[in-house]
Amino acid sequence: MPEEKNFKTFCAALGRFLREEGDAFVRGLKKFFSNGKTIVGFSIILFFVLVAIFGPLIFPYDSNTDMANSYLAPSWLHPFGTDWLGRDVFRQVIAGTGSVLEIAFYSAIFTVVIGTVLGIVSGYLGGWVDKIIMAITNIFLSIPSFPIYLLLAAIVTISTPISLAVIISVWSWAGLCRSIRVQIMSLKERDFIQICTVMHMSKAHIIFKELMPNVFSYIAINFVMAMRNAIMASVGIMLVGLAAYDPTNWGAIINAARTKGLMNVKNIYILLYPLVCIIVFQIATLLLSNGLDETLNPRLKVL
Repeated sequence: MPEEKNFKTFCAALGRFLREEGDAFVRGLKKFFSNGKTIVGFSIILFFVLVAIFGPLIFPYDSNTDMANSYLAPSWLHPFGTDWLGRDVFRQVIAGTGSVLEIAFYSAIFTVVIGTVLGIVSGYLGGWVDKIIMAITNIFLSIPSFPIYLLLAAIVTISTPISLAVIISVWSWAGLCRSIRVQIMSLKERDFIQICTVMHMSKAHIIFKELMPNVFSYIAINFVMAMRNAIMASVGIMLVGLAAYDPTNWGAIINAARTKGLMNVKNIYILLYPLVCIIVFQIATLLLSNGLDETLNPRLKVL
């Protein structure tokens, strides 16, 4: 029957497609995990993600104060001890992991999207469009972000992770935009782009099929680095009071321990716990970005 034959042909085509895509996926995973730095960096970041997801379920945070149990030493009940209000520091750090990673993820997305789109448009179109975008980019590059954060702290208070991520990304996209623009300007002079232009292929095809694959690895690396920078920025913003106070935020824990006096050794210990988490996460992102660069950048591959 024709219907049965068509169905078998469809199933065979679908099977070939799934096998090809599956093989491509496996090759991509092998390539991704072919570098030791990538494996270590990805594993550490995955650990933080799992802590953010399952940590609050296993170790729920209690925000109630208990002055009678303030500054307790580390124990099985309180692995990191308690702060000056009797709150469990270990559960504080775990509860703050989710919000910190959420801010970093959203900020990286906004930064990469804005920087990549404007960089491609500026580099590919050129002319007056390029001049306008570069003028705006230079403004954002020339104005330091920290005084702006101090000014905003006196005017508004950020209450959600997404709004905080927007504030961070607004002052983070300019460098990526300029780098993407330079790469696009170099690529569009290559022979394969000139051939596409002569063949009157659409700009959408040239951008998404020809240019984007050639800068994807750079975008991926900058996404990881944007997460790293966002972690530091979010902690700094919490320290200057731009964001609404959250006792579980790593920056808030550091600031509170600092303001309670570092002459008290117990406050130093409380400050060190989130600081170590920040340092470990920074190392993980550096390892992952360097590993991706060595894996995806053909100029760094050893012949």
